[in-house]
Amino acid sequence: MREQAPAKVNLHLHVVGRRADGYHLLDSLAVFGPAADSLAMAGAGPASLALEGPFARGLAAEPDNLVLRAARALAEAAGIRPWGGLRLEKHLPIASGIGGGSADAAAALRLLNRAWGLKFSPARLREIALPLGADIPVCVESRPARMGGVGEVISPAPKLPAVALLLVNPGEALATPAVFRAREGGFSAPADLPAAWPGAAAMAEDLRRCGNDLEAAAILLCPPIAAVLAAIGAQRGCLLARMSGSGATCFGLFARLEDAQAARCAMPAAWWSSAGPLYEAPA
Repeated sequence: MREQAPAKVNLHLHVVGRRADGYHLLDSLAVFGPAADSLAMAGAGPASLALEGPFARGLAAEPDNLVLRAARALAEAAGIRPWGGLRLEKHLPIASGIGGGSADAAAALRLLNRAWGLKFSPARLREIALPLGADIPVCVESRPARMGGVGEVISPAPKLPAVALLLVNPGEALATPAVFRAREGGFSAPADLPAAWPGAAAMAEDLRRCGNDLEAAAILLCPPIAAVLAAIGAQRGCLLARMSGSGATCFGLFARLEDAQAARCAMPAAWWSSAGPLYEAPA
């Protein structure tokens, strides 16, 4: 049994307010792909997690991985003892603004929901996911969605045209709390988006009127982000270059897959990158 854990990409991210407990209220359009981690059930023994892949070392020091916390939360909700040897292939950079840990936890919920025969609905899985992290609910179904609240309010996304994404990370981890602390300025209004876009150019035009309210703070903490954005924006066919989430991963939006793939080849070898169409979750 295997589940993909695709990268979550914030096409825009507006900070629209702040709760009394200090958590910021957000408005964001999230999509998924093209890079992903992979989670597999490797055995039927006690609950455990093995780490593989190019970014596994970055998680090795964690005393309690989010995947195992998700497994325990699901088991508690079901009233059973957690079981199963899990193997996580870590291909997404750590602390990179594309929801890698959240995607992994959501993949664990989906995989174990099947393996344990629970038949919990996606809505129930989102309820279980929320206490583990505000980004995890939108990752449960890994479909385009509008995110509100602290991330837990999920509503339908506009109907998207066929587009391709280029993801690029300069190889520096960036902690989300630090970016929020460095942010200056007031709050933005939620984005005004249509119900559908007729094509990639119209989509990019509307998204250009939006922004990522964390981008300036992230660049202050991690100046290479500016170089990444400039490199992406200079590529042929790039309709929009922007940072995702709290960084440091940035994306380029392209109408043609061939242009996105060519742009990836133009990125420095020292940078992590991926290019492809949006992820399509299984029906």
